[in-house]
Amino acid sequence: QVQLVESGGGLVQPGGSLRLSCAASGSIFSINAMGWYRQAPGKQRELVAAYASGGSIRYADSVKGRFTISRDNAKNTVYLQMNSVNAEDTAVYYCNAVVKSHDYVSRNFWGQGTQVTVSS
Repeated sequence: QVQLVESGGGLVQPGGSLRLSCAASGSIFSINAMGWYRQAPGKQRELVAAYASGGSIRYADSVKGRFTISRDNAKNTVYLQMNSVNAEDTAVYYCNAVVKSHDYVSRNFWGQGTQVTVSS
């Protein structure tokens, strides 16, 4: 069994910074892909930043130059450094991972989500 736990969300002022963390735990043989999605009220869930299965990093155009994804493979943790945030960044941010467990079965997992609210 695999669990993704996000942390770091909260209220932040426009122009401010926030760092989200997502730690994967459980029966993990390898993590094939891991990243962040977000969903604002009335909008579809969208990719924010992610490590694809081949190791490449993908960013949404709206966050390029402002957000940075990083990871600590030894800790099965991915981070999202959010700088210069604006109101459009307000959303629930979800961690997502494709995890191969020790049964060698790959499964897609979602975290519970963490609210990020950008407001003055």
